[in-house]
Amino acid sequence: MSAAGTYTPKPGAAPLPRMIGAQAALETKMLLRNGEQLLLTVVIPTLLLVLFSAVDIVDTGDGKAVDFLAPGILALAVMSTAFTGQAIATGFERRYGVLKRLGASPLPRWGLMAAKTLSVLVTEVLQIALLTVIAFTLGWSPHGNPVSVLLLLLLGTAAFSGLGLLMAGTLKAEATLAAANLVFLLLLVGGGVIVPLDKFPDAAQSVLGLLPISALSDGLRDVLQHGAGMPWGNLGILAVWAVLGLGAAAKFFRWE
Repeated sequence: MSAAGTYTPKPGAAPLPRMIGAQAALETKMLLRNGEQLLLTVVIPTLLLVLFSAVDIVDTGDGKAVDFLAPGILALAVMSTAFTGQAIATGFERRYGVLKRLGASPLPRWGLMAAKTLSVLVTEVLQIALLTVIAFTLGWSPHGNPVSVLLLLLLGTAAFSGLGLLMAGTLKAEATLAAANLVFLLLLVGGGVIVPLDKFPDAAQSVLGLLPISALSDGLRDVLQHGAGMPWGNLGILAVWAVLGLGAAAKFFRWE
């Protein structure tokens, strides 16, 4: 017979790492089940990669089109998840009071943001794996140091996450939905993802080159297409955007 007290309830919160992991798993499942988010994170980047690699629509310079396009599409995938998808999802969670309720749970608010970040990273890993397989199928021949690629992707994720959370935490949900999609389209066209920046006027190039999507896509292209070393300039631009975006989000984010 069991000793007295063996089955006595032991109330209390689960360990913090377990709570963050459980919330991150939930966030990832919700993201992957959302048709609109899948359209942004998987379908659109895949279609753009296949279409522009197969059809000679844009002059991408010497070499195979996929060698130019694949790094830009990887950058687009990061932006679609860390910025557009996260901004829209978090904005509507804030509107419906989900964030307020979660903020009152044993999971601290910084833990909730950490879980969201983990969810973004998991989704990006799946995106990058899928796009890489497709790019190899299309004849992609990447070069360069994987460490440089990893640093660019991490800093790009931090930069876009900060901007996405800033938008979601300061604007109304409907405004976030419209603004996030508009920014996505504008950066897709003017961020060097598909159309090379040197196709724009000189005055515009100097401005567009400072955008986070341009820094990420150009940095990935320098490494993966041209085999360049550590792209310090692009990393510096992404680091500045990450610090400014995350700092502003931490200061101005409203939970209600």
